[in-house]
Amino acid sequence: MSLRASSKEELVAAQKDLFDLVEKQNCNPILIRLAWHDAGTYDDKIGAAAFPKCGGANGSIRFDPELAHGANAGLKIALNLLGSIKKKHENVGWADLMQMASAVAVEHAGGPKIPMKYGRVDAVSAEECSPEGNLPNAAAPFGDGTNTPQDHLRKVFYRMGLSDKDIVALSGAHTLGRAWKNRSGFGAENGTKFTTGDVTPRADGKPGYGTKGGTSWTQKWLAFDNSYFTELMLKDSDPELLKLDTDKILLGDESFRPLCETYAKDSAAFFADYAVSHAKLSELGVKWSPEGGITL
Repeated sequence: MSLRASSKEELVAAQKDLFDLVEKQNCNPILIRLAWHDAGTYDDKIGAAAFPKCGGANGSIRFDPELAHGANAGLKIALNLLGSIKKKHENVGWADLMQMASAVAVEHAGGPKIPMKYGRVDAVSAEECSPEGNLPNAAAPFGDGTNTPQDHLRKVFYRMGLSDKDIVALSGAHTLGRAWKNRSGFGAENGTKFTTGDVTPRADGKPGYGTKGGTSWTQKWLAFDNSYFTELMLKDSDPELLKLDTDKILLGDESFRPLCETYAKDSAAFFADYAVSHAKLSELGVKWSPEGGITL
């Protein structure tokens, strides 16, 4: 494991550079996906005391065995985006940098400020990577053997020690981003009317797009708001917007649906719950140095 002595000042400087990166590159969604896929390998049955065997937010996704997992297709782009900032702030560990980038990406897009801590100890080699198959699938057949999307979501998220509320709140981050055929197997080959350059997707209305193409869950897919839920609730939602099996089941399950209804009506409630769930995810499996972490 890698112990780094990040100072609060260096963390703050890295955070500023990440805001600048997102502002310039419009890369909010892929930075969130990178951090989540690193953290989402955590196995609560093993427990954080068995770091790094337990998986979680330890930066192991930067090593080829894990980066090559099918669910992580395309994430080398995100690592390359972070490379210059990591080189500049060498004492900021990879695990911290990934999780910080995710929180910055949410806030930059108009979402809540996530109550983050830093001081994660990094995994140091490919031998510390998590096995493939820990991340959620978007549709059947589900790799974990479950038969329904709700059972699959619960099996994955409960393994991490997360709840139904976490599942629904975190699903709301699909207000950002797009699905790509060459990464997940989903998404329009040539894009949609929302992803080919004719729509301004940023929350602040500034020009900025990133790569054209893919299929988004929302019309303004660089704006963090509750539109994932409002679109999900609409019977006549635009057919060019994405609704996967694991999205639609949020309305079909008796535990998930009331949360969707609340978040569709009350963006403040969504933001509050999302911030808690995001922070919780970012701390899964973490070994802290210093003990208890660093707050900014």
